[in-house]
Amino acid sequence: MIEQIILLENIDPVVFFGINNSNLQLLKTLFPKLRIVARGNILKVSGNADEIPSFEEKIRELEKFTAERNSLTNENIIDIVKGNSPNVAKQDNLIIFGTNGKPIVARTPNQLKFVEEFAQNDLTFGIGPAGSGKTYTAIAVAVKALKNKEVKKIILSRPAVEAGEKLGFLPGDMKDKIDPYLQPLYDALEDMIPTAKLKDYIENKVIQIAPLAFMRGRTLSDAVIILDEAQNATVHQIKMFLTRLGMNAKMIVTGDITQSDLPPSQESGLRHALKILKGVKGIGHIEFNKKDIVRHKLVQRIVEAYEKDEEKKIERKPKING
Repeated sequence: MIEQIILLENIDPVVFFGINNSNLQLLKTLFPKLRIVARGNILKVSGNADEIPSFEEKIRELEKFTAERNSLTNENIIDIVKGNSPNVAKQDNLIIFGTNGKPIVARTPNQLKFVEEFAQNDLTFGIGPAGSGKTYTAIAVAVKALKNKEVKKIILSRPAVEAGEKLGFLPGDMKDKIDPYLQPLYDALEDMIPTAKLKDYIENKVIQIAPLAFMRGRTLSDAVIILDEAQNATVHQIKMFLTRLGMNAKMIVTGDITQSDLPPSQESGLRHALKILKGVKGIGHIEFNKKDIVRHKLVQRIVEAYEKDEEKKIERKPKING
């Protein structure tokens, strides 16, 4: 009789062992000669020396499957333990599997093109209207790179521009004041990474979420770095951000140049960057449009209405004769 400790590093224990430990109970049934005890992400197994190696091999297969898909069912366990390929449906344009095994896919041709541009370039711009999936797709490809161990961390940032609100009047410390600006990034991550694992990533700074100003003075290596809502960054801030790029790192910059909250007298750093970096080798550029909007169908109509209003304003402007 021997005892062995198996550390499960890449999964959420709640997902792996199942609700009310249902998956753990099944493992005990499938390996009746072994004594199996779970504590957090540690599995302690005791039994005959000739049975434990095959048990650990199956556990590692189950761990890999769970890490990839963020889900594990009784049927999956039985298939893997019996040496069969799990019966799972294939998904077209799959990026990753999100929380509870939800497939995160590229839902439009431009989203798919964005995924491809990210793979081919170290800096990718994703420009387009609200609801076109810029931020969501960007975070999905970043999470995929982290899960595949292509990078060691993800860094997410936004400019904390006061869009009609004054930070000083918001309650709480600086984190409390800034978090509302960063909430959309948390929302996307919660869709893709199980709660316990996400908390662990944030506590250990594997995933870092911070305002753009916090990027100053850093060299960001072995990471995917995302700047969201970049239309609200100044020319100086965008330059500062782009020059943080370190070794084995990739950057994504997303924004909507029609929705800048900067003062009218101040040029958007995003618009400026797109102009001066056009044609630079190693930089990808995807233009999303209203056809990519995947929110409520009313969002597309709203975008169209604002576009028509802008066109009317341009038409009404008096022409100056030279």
